Amino acid sequence: MYTEPQVVTVNGVAKSLPRTSSGDGTGIFSSAALGYTLKLLHSNGKRNRITFRLDNKKVAADPFVSGVNREFSMSAFLIVDTPPTGFTTTEIEQITQGLVDWLDTPGNLTKAIGGES
Repeated sequence: MYTEPQVVTVNGVAKSLPRTSSGDGTGIFSSAALGYTLKLLHSNGKRNRITFRLDNKKVAADPFVSGVNREFSMSAFLIVDTPPTGFTTTEIEQITQGLVDWLDTPGNLTKAIGGES
């Protein structure tokens, strides 16, 4: 089980997220005041899936209605999908870390968000 709080750093600012829910294969850490929720979800069956999800909500100006603010939300996911057998924990970690490192390579994430493929 993950310790709490979990800390997620966004734009150089650490966000401390206490555990707000847990269940069978689920851990949720959130702060309504900060507008962030971190979800760790496990699903096992014919394929084993781990979902890492970070949600953010904020209030900002409505671009279509002058003088009106509204809530906006977004989510970022990383899903690791594996067969129940055939890959070791170390191999799964190495392959997943390879993807995380690729995303962290300067320009790769920016290009993808900008629509490049």
